[in-house]
Amino acid sequence: MTPPAVDTGGNAPARAPVVIGPYRLDGHALLAPMAGVTDLPFRRLCRRLGAALAAGEMIAADERLWNTAESRRRRDHTDEPEPRVVQIAGGDAEAMADAARRNVDAGAQIVDVNMGCPAKKVCNKDAGSALLRDERTVAAILDATVRAVDVPVTLKIRTGPDPANRNAVRIATIAQQAGIAALTVHGRSRSCLFVGPVEYDTIATVKRAVSIPVIANGDIDSPSKARDVLAYTGADALMIGRAAQGRPWIFREIAHFLATGEVLAPPTVVEAREAILEHLDDHYRFYGEAMGVLTARKHLRWYTRDLAGGDDAKDSFNTAETAATQVAAVLRFFGDLAAHGERLVYGSGNGTVGAQRRHGAEKQRAATPWAGEALAA
Repeated sequence: MTPPAVDTGGNAPARAPVVIGPYRLDGHALLAPMAGVTDLPFRRLCRRLGAALAAGEMIAADERLWNTAESRRRRDHTDEPEPRVVQIAGGDAEAMADAARRNVDAGAQIVDVNMGCPAKKVCNKDAGSALLRDERTVAAILDATVRAVDVPVTLKIRTGPDPANRNAVRIATIAQQAGIAALTVHGRSRSCLFVGPVEYDTIATVKRAVSIPVIANGDIDSPSKARDVLAYTGADALMIGRAAQGRPWIFREIAHFLATGEVLAPPTVVEAREAILEHLDDHYRFYGEAMGVLTARKHLRWYTRDLAGGDDAKDSFNTAETAATQVAAVLRFFGDLAAHGERLVYGSGNGTVGAQRRHGAEKQRAATPWAGEALAA
């Protein structure tokens, strides 16, 4: 469903700060953990642009998987703003407790337990949202994880295994009893993946059932939608996933709108270009040039897909074999874009600049058909 629009009479309501353990967050919009997306460079970028918190990519609790280069990168918190959040996934209470301890020893300041991922490769291991069907195991995992560490433990869930078996309220109650410090609810069931309407009513029911902070997640893609979801659900904060891909400045846009009731102007072309170049430089340093050029392609596609000439530009991004060549393609693209005006204007990738950016969920899924596998939320 779509929450009804809120008439604030031009006045932005005051919002209580979100507190997770000893941490008082500076804002109400958080970056969702997304596998293949929320690596250290992207998290640092989103924090600079207003994200109140940024969770890392999901880490398997199975320590046999920890010695790969990918796993080591996921546990890297170099120069990351505090509090540093690690998300862990697994189906065994003892293994999850051990994973929590190891990550805290490596610098994690908040441990997030993943019971929201619907991807088959996760659920087939009785982890992620597959756990929602077994409330006794949920309780055992949460109890063991909370007891294992002296930092806040949070939880991310869905509304239930399927629409006929919604148990988010019972899971939320179990979580609160176990000592979970905050709860994020993605407003779809495991079986729904990322398709269909978001159950904001269920999120509202969860919020009324518990006293810990509740964070709403699912199809929040604009400042006005953020305001409406907060008002409708009563949630304490929001978690932004796919809408941040290619638009990391959405966090400051939401913060400004919630604080003032006014729409913040889009970034200037120069400002966006500089932010993207800064992201690329960080990205290349993190992955090394060869892998960095390859893995930067998706980010560049997201940055440009709804801007004039974006569809054509993707070939120059994808065929670049060196960082210098890829950066040169970015400079050419934004140089051409500057001829259309001072600020970014979203519309069709090769259409007339001036059309409104289309942020619908169906378009988002069509642009990223792998999203169900990639998202850890």
